[in-house]
Amino acid sequence: MRIISGKHKGKIIKAPENLPVRPTTDFAKTGLFNMINFRYKFEKITALDLFAGTGNISFEFISRHCNSVIAVEENADCVKFIKKIFTDLKTDLASVSRADVFEYLKNCTSRFDIIFADPPFELKNYHELIAAVFEKNLLNPKGTFILEHHSKNHFTDHTYFSEERKYGNVSFTFFAENKS
Repeated sequence: MRIISGKHKGKIIKAPENLPVRPTTDFAKTGLFNMINFRYKFEKITALDLFAGTGNISFEFISRHCNSVIAVEENADCVKFIKKIFTDLKTDLASVSRADVFEYLKNCTSRFDIIFADPPFELKNYHELIAAVFEKNLLNPKGTFILEHHSKNHFTDHTYFSEERKYGNVSFTFFAENKS
């Protein structure tokens, strides 16, 4: 994987092969960050990266001068790897929390401009994940929750649905309270 843009543009990050992850492809990540860039000034936003895996999305936020990033991941090896890369990137604007995402959200008291989630494709309770974000009021005004999921799943009927973009077998669905 590589960082696509920002101060660390082009940096190749090689994750250990034994990590139980499915990193977002560069193709999909480019599309995602182009959409985010259209909506936000990175240096003014806070981001929460759920099911962070390798930290791929968090690293991109940091490279683009995001104000702060919290990565949440349950796997200890993934957490160790993310911490190492945050250190390599010499950032104090990012942290990683080893936690079950649903427990983390239940206890979270912070609010974010962007919450990104890339759960395992086989996750059965997507709707509980979306509900947790909105019931806990975890987004700042004009904030966005972005869910990465298999393209066979659709959430267009969800109350907070804003838009969906497909990149091969991966889709990003955007949710917001204020859709304007």
